[in-house]
Amino acid sequence: QVQLVESGGGLVQDGGSLRLSCAADKVSFKIYTVGWFRQAPGKERELVADIDSNGVANYADSVKGRFTISRDGASKTVYLQMDSLKPEDSATYYCNAHYYRLDYWGKGTLVTVSS
Repeated sequence: QVQLVESGGGLVQDGGSLRLSCAADKVSFKIYTVGWFRQAPGKERELVADIDSNGVANYADSVKGRFTISRDGASKTVYLQMDSLKPEDSATYYCNAHYYRLDYWGKGTLVTVSS
């Protein structure tokens, strides 16, 4: 069973930065589209950003210009650099990797942005 492990969440002030990491156990991300989703209390899970196997990134309008998704050369880790954080970015952030019928989720990492 493939496991995705997120890290890098925490408490940061308004305007601060965090970098989230998603590491894959037993698999390379090379063929997968890997995305970061987030879910705040009482809200639906939403896509924040994803990056496909060709390195093409896609962002939610709410994070464009502030967040950057990237993958390392070995395709074992995907990062989400989050700058200019706002209180409304507070949520649990989940990593997802999918390739056709293969679909894996991490357990999430909590990001809290204080005002």
